[in-house]
Formats: sequence, C-alpha cells, structure tokens
Amino acid sequence: MKWQGRSRRTYTGAKIRAARGKRKFELGRESADTHVNETKRKNISTTGGNRKVRLLQCNVANVTDSQGKTRRSDIETVVGNAASEHYVRRNILTKGSVVKTALGNAKITSRPGQDGVVNAVLIE
Repeated sequence: MKWQGRSRRTYTGAKIRAARGKRKFELGRESADTHVNETKRKNISTTGGNRKVRLLQCNVANVTDSQGKTRRSDIETVVGNAASEHYVRRNILTKGSVVKTALGNAKITSRPGQDGVVNAVLIE
C-alpha cells in the first residue's frame, strides 16, 4: 500500500516529531494502468459514500474534432505519452497520451483510471 500522508521530514531535511501515527484514509490505491483491449470497468467505493469507476481496459474513445462534433472511434494503439515512454510500449492510456484512432491521432483529455471513460481531442 502507498501512504499519502505528510512527510516525516521538512523541506530542509529536519525530522518532524509525529503527533500521531498513520491513518487509514491516508492510504492510496494502486494505479489503474488502463490499457488497450476489450472494455472492462471496476467500481470503487470512496469516502463519503461516493464512487469512482476504474477503467481497466478500453478500446473505444469519444473523439471531438475542431468543429466540436464528437464521435466514438476505435483505439488502435498508443503513439505517444508524456508521462512515460514505457507506457507507449505497454499501450497504457493516461491523460495526455496520444492515441491512433480510425479518425486520426487524438490526445486523451479525460483521466481513464478516475473517470471510467476515454475522451479525446483530434490532433490536426
């Protein structure tokens, strides 16, 4: 598990004396690492009775062109990803990654692991 609480060090490197221990709500979850394949989703319950939809796999995207028209298009492969060059090889979909679709290259604008959907804007 990943702990996402406050650091035990200051920015100068001095140790902070802990007033309390770690808390359950400070734990993080594993990343979704959404990749190109037949669509598969997973519902995650979050704090306050809310929920997130994890997109584990997806092969379609809602692609918007420069005129504002949105169409569903099949994702063929990942062409580029600013987050990590290794994501391109593994076909992992993240926000900002460039995918090759039937309509052309498109940049993903949604967060598939958080939103449960792939929205993209066509690159002219």
